[in-house]
Amino acid sequence: MLELKNICYAAESAGQGKEILQDVSLTIDDRFVAITGPNGSGKSTLAKVIAGIIRPTSGSIYLDGEDITDLSVTERARRGISFAFQQPVRFKGITVKDLISLAAGKKINITEACGYLSEVGLCARDYIDREVDASLSGGELKRIEIATILARGTRVSVFDEPEAGIDLWSFNNLISVFEKMYRQTKGNIMIISHQERILNIADKIVVLVNGKVDRQGSRAEILPTILGTTACRALTDKMED
Repeated sequence: MLELKNICYAAESAGQGKEILQDVSLTIDDRFVAITGPNGSGKSTLAKVIAGIIRPTSGSIYLDGEDITDLSVTERARRGISFAFQQPVRFKGITVKDLISLAAGKKINITEACGYLSEVGLCARDYIDREVDASLSGGELKRIEIATILARGTRVSVFDEPEAGIDLWSFNNLISVFEKMYRQTKGNIMIISHQERILNIADKIVVLVNGKVDRQGSRAEILPTILGTTACRALTDKMED
């Protein structure tokens, strides 16, 4: 279980602090938690705060009761937090198989690596020995990154718009990956998304607006409140871009 208590984050801009997150308190203890809201509402910043990429200006973060607020990205990863970037990182000189082995924390064989790649819709023999560099498209990198998180099997997995760049891969397959991940880890999966089809699998939906939690609750409670609203139309427009 992940708990965020009164999280604030201000970024320096022109010598002044610009508040991006304001007093955000959340408990992530459901199977699938979706974070949504308008562009610029602080969703990606919140994900990076959880992963330890950036430190909150104030507030505390707890993982299963342990205060991890001051822990580094590496220390949080060791405790079981995974993070998938909206734009995955490239690693020149590292093969896809090596990257999956690093994620798994052990040397895995080709059959195991191919299994993870197949889960995300990639023909393993075409990718296993390729470098994770500029020769891969954004969509290919996104799928490989999801494969590495499958290999890690962590307690908390955070995905920043996982649907980005994989338009040719069906959403049913993406959702199946998340469901399998949960069955394997029994951990918590947090997904930042504008996609209604992603929101429809969430056990809990959190709506951020202007850096604050505007509302949160079960899918049955929250989804009807954003359908048909201006905010929802903005989400729909983004989905159709």
